[in-house]
Amino acid sequence: MTIKNPAVHNKVIWITGASGGIGEALARELAAAGARLILSARRQPELQRVRASLPNAAGHLLLPLDITDHAAISAAINTVTEQIGGLDWLINNAGISQRALITDTTLATDRKLFEVDYFAQVSLTRQALPLLLADGGGKVVFVSSVAGLVGTQYRGSYSAAKAALHLWANSLRAELSEQGLTVASLFPGFVKTDVSLNALTGDGSALGEMDDAQANAMSAEQFAEKAVKALVKGNSYIVIGGLKERLAAWVSRLSPELLYKIVRKSKVR
Repeated sequence: MTIKNPAVHNKVIWITGASGGIGEALARELAAAGARLILSARRQPELQRVRASLPNAAGHLLLPLDITDHAAISAAINTVTEQIGGLDWLINNAGISQRALITDTTLATDRKLFEVDYFAQVSLTRQALPLLLADGGGKVVFVSSVAGLVGTQYRGSYSAAKAALHLWANSLRAELSEQGLTVASLFPGFVKTDVSLNALTGDGSALGEMDDAQANAMSAEQFAEKAVKALVKGNSYIVIGGLKERLAAWVSRLSPELLYKIVRKSKVR
């Protein structure tokens, strides 16, 4: 069982995509460690369910939010400023996946994936920076993906968006480290969530079924436990997944040519 951790105890931590999956699991892990949470997602009833399950439920702020709505982000930042007054961590977890070949994917679907998985994250982070930097620096966490390191079949634009997010995070870290901002990127492999159910097919509709790899993967709770431990240690490049995903991430850095051969032969659907 998680106990209160001085590294996060009483820290104000904003989690997007907190209505289920990895976001919900991170909320449970961090709340148990004593953090004060801001929980965001589009589905308010699900956010209410998540908050009700947490320790000190009344102490956590619900902030329903469509992260692709720039004006709504500005309003959310104002709410955090007025009701809490500060922010220690921002965990950019909201996102959407893809299950379609490049040749079957429309440009509109490509754009939607980038809007959710890249532009929305960038917009929220940029607008939250004054709050994060106000007390000498905070932490920004981006949930990328192993797919953003290796690129795989059926995830062309998703992989590209997650790779773009990772590199933007690198630039953010370089530019603002002297102001006290720390930046971490999480690279999940397969985690047992509804991500494949909601993944976009070529025409932008939801896949509506669970991938075998997803169904047999580690639980969101296992992922969250590993993620929080790594974040508390101060790690900034965090790959969490099964052996194959961790190996692929390692090979991507050591030998891209070997990686390309491995990916061509892999089965990801």
